[in-house]
Amino acid sequence: MKRLIFMALGKRKPTQDELFIPTAKLATGPGHPFYSKVNEVLVEAGFDVFVERLCAKYYKDGGRPGIPPGIYFRMLFIGYFEGLDSQRGIAWRCADSLGLRSFLGIAITEATPVHASMTIIRQRLPESVFDKVFVFVLSLLEQKGLLRGKAVAIDATTLEANAAMKSIVRKDSGEDWKQYLQGLAKAEGIENPTETDLRRLDRARKDKKVSNEQWESPTDPDSRIAKMKDGRTHLAYKAEHAVDLVSETIVAATVTFADKSDPRSAPVTLSLAEANLVLAGSATQIAETVMDKGYHDNGLLAALAERGVRTYIPERRQKIRRWTDKPAAQAAAFRANRQRVRGDKGRRLNRWRSERCERTFAHVCETGGGRRAWLHGQTNVSKTHTLKCAAYNLGLLLRKVWGYCKPRNAKAGAAGGFFASLVLLALVATGVCRSDDPTGAWWLGEYGLLLAAATAAICIGYFIRFQKKGHFLTGR
Repeated sequence: MKRLIFMALGKRKPTQDELFIPTAKLATGPGHPFYSKVNEVLVEAGFDVFVERLCAKYYKDGGRPGIPPGIYFRMLFIGYFEGLDSQRGIAWRCADSLGLRSFLGIAITEATPVHASMTIIRQRLPESVFDKVFVFVLSLLEQKGLLRGKAVAIDATTLEANAAMKSIVRKDSGEDWKQYLQGLAKAEGIENPTETDLRRLDRARKDKKVSNEQWESPTDPDSRIAKMKDGRTHLAYKAEHAVDLVSETIVAATVTFADKSDPRSAPVTLSLAEANLVLAGSATQIAETVMDKGYHDNGLLAALAERGVRTYIPERRQKIRRWTDKPAAQAAAFRANRQRVRGDKGRRLNRWRSERCERTFAHVCETGGGRRAWLHGQTNVSKTHTLKCAAYNLGLLLRKVWGYCKPRNAKAGAAGGFFASLVLLALVATGVCRSDDPTGAWWLGEYGLLLAAATAAICIGYFIRFQKKGHFLTGR
């Protein structure tokens, strides 16, 4: 006879904090292995001393001590590793986690920096400081022999700006969209138009497009009207990466206006990539560049050929070309580029570009929290995006040299290992329990084979899902 155990309902009672707490009783976190290794790498490279010397001239001697630059830049790295897109989220996460406190070097009795302090430091430091921190991380990959730099792929994406389309105004008059429609209604003879009249007039208009030459955002004038990757029209910026095709390292990252064409922005990014390779200590010069068909331009091809860079840029579909009004240099560069693209090497490099260059945007913008900008101005957006790219290179260094994955990737890898262990157990059961087993356990072998097949299908689907979202770094 079973014995019944009666249990009373527990109630949560208000607690009163003690006035004095011994230091030995304070809770301490074990720390994450990934962040512990990041700290070890940064300390060994002298990161804190480097950034303190770099930022010293922007502070006043004898003033109130501010946040150490090493802690500030580590907090920005945390934003990428944890997938946080705002300074408020970074500050809250650092205050809440004991492991991140250990990574920042902040004791449990000390307060972590708030988002307002991060804003003041970002405004105080110029963009050149963030670029030098990016080059410092790039030099770490060069010291480990990971950086190649001979073949570079360039691609761009759009970043959603911190401004709404409903708030755009006319550049000439400062009118918003409703005031603009009221002016059109009065021109049509409607003296006091209602909301219904304005909507009817707006639907009946033929020219309903908004142009960056006529409209702008009053809160973020640097943002531009552009079409996002998901098809929405939004105020946005344009982020462009130059990626080493061999090591998958981001060699250069720029943030510019969203209405700037790809052939105009590519030479700037390529020049920055060449300068970063020199500053990082690499003796390799960029000899080949790969881009998508949006970068195909006769002027760009001729300019890169003059610089001694071989291009592998596919052509856009268009009518038959006639070279009667084109310079001879552009015609020669066009034909040479066409011949290289159609070769085996051109196909291989373009396949690498679509895999490895696009993967950097998946990490930085999607899982790294960089798709949405919560700051105003091209300079501020460029600062945060550059540090996210530096954090991407730092994570790439830890994965390729020591085998450490980001905390988000570690969870995905643990789930994959669990499914793989199920496959192994099912296969073992299939091998042990054969169909001719005299003990009568033949059915276990057959069901084990079915279990192994089903679990393998789950593993493949799970891997493809995270591969599309950029959680795994495969295809070296």
